[in-house]
Amino acid sequence: MRRVLILALVALASCGTKETASKEPEKKREAVQAPAVYKVRMETTKGPIVVEVHRDWAPRGADHFYTLVTEKFYDGVKFHRVVRRFAAQFGINPDLKKDQLWRSLELADDPVKQKNLRGTLTFAMRGPNTRTTQLFFNLADNVSLDKDGFAPLGKVIEGLDVMDQLAFVYGDMPPRGSGPDPKKMQTLGYSYLDREFPRLDSIKTAKVVE
Repeated sequence: MRRVLILALVALASCGTKETASKEPEKKREAVQAPAVYKVRMETTKGPIVVEVHRDWAPRGADHFYTLVTEKFYDGVKFHRVVRRFAAQFGINPDLKKDQLWRSLELADDPVKQKNLRGTLTFAMRGPNTRTTQLFFNLADNVSLDKDGFAPLGKVIEGLDVMDQLAFVYGDMPPRGSGPDPKKMQTLGYSYLDREFPRLDSIKTAKVVE
């Protein structure tokens, strides 16, 4: 029963409600085809985490993540949902207009080819074909997510110990816990987090590296 409840919450946490992006001078760059294998180095407030992404695991997800990283979407993004022995989730940008712009683009699903094992990186979603900008690190073997369409696109190759140190002090998101509410983040911005959840860890920079 606990797994069922947690799974439901992962879906709820992924993107919040649908919204139509307002017209902005900034344009979404079309997703490009990513290299067959590439690495992303995240400098976090706890230390570096290096992810190796395999395009053949989840082509659409790998391409989209590559585009977002090269657009510096994850620079300054907080790990807003960290549940011990489950997952560390991130992907809501502090710039509300930028966040709204990118989450208006939903990806078609990738077939699940890899298991959600400890250290894998997977896009969050709230149902079929709803992936946008949020992802999570599996902090444990969460193979129960496989059958529900959560398709890993990469794995941590450096910094598993850093991943384990990400602050989990606030617990899960509402209604299961009293942690940050993604909907409030998307409407109130990071001032809401700074005021009520000041101990959250964040990604300083995320870059594709050789």
